[in-house]
Amino acid sequence: MTDNVKVLDIVEKMAVAIDENAQFLTDLDAAIGDNDHGINMDRGFKKVIADLPGLEGKGVDAIMKKVGMDLVSTVGGSAGPLYGTAFMKAGASVAGKTEVDMADFLNMMEAAIGGVQLRGKAVKGEKTMLDAMIPALDAMKEANEAGKGTKEVLEAGVKAAEDGVEYTKTIIATKGRASYLGERSIGHQDPGATSFTVILKTIAAEY
Repeated sequence: MTDNVKVLDIVEKMAVAIDENAQFLTDLDAAIGDNDHGINMDRGFKKVIADLPGLEGKGVDAIMKKVGMDLVSTVGGSAGPLYGTAFMKAGASVAGKTEVDMADFLNMMEAAIGGVQLRGKAVKGEKTMLDAMIPALDAMKEANEAGKGTKEVLEAGVKAAEDGVEYTKTIIATKGRASYLGERSIGHQDPGATSFTVILKTIAAEY
């Protein structure tokens, strides 16, 4: 079980990880996007950090909702609405809970992916964050069903997400600004898939 205190701690560590990778993510975006993904994500998570003290004692759903709202309001480009929706949908899936277990986390991931798909009108294979998110969820479900422990389940998800990031290098972007490049987008990894993997690795490192 992970309680709301631990969730706040993990969110704070996500912000640190995004800050540490901000330039890397922006450099990735410079090749195929607006050259601002890392900068925008860092700005969003700095707002999240500023608001964390007001979330002490709140349920996991309220924490996720606030994180999502902060990201929507402060992260520019498509990442704000997509990540914001992901966190808000994840929170809604655990309404009223102050503790979550692995089953809850997998439900949160499922809801987050559904939100991203709906908001971004995207599917797997279009060189987006979904190319890391969907394989990660599938791998975690498989590991969980096999009776693996929390750490092993999360590590399976991270491995699948990393493989998904590598996969994005091999395909043409068909969504967002990267789609303007057509075949020239091949060889470049997707910044959104990468930032999601940074976030999932941060979660996994806590177990």
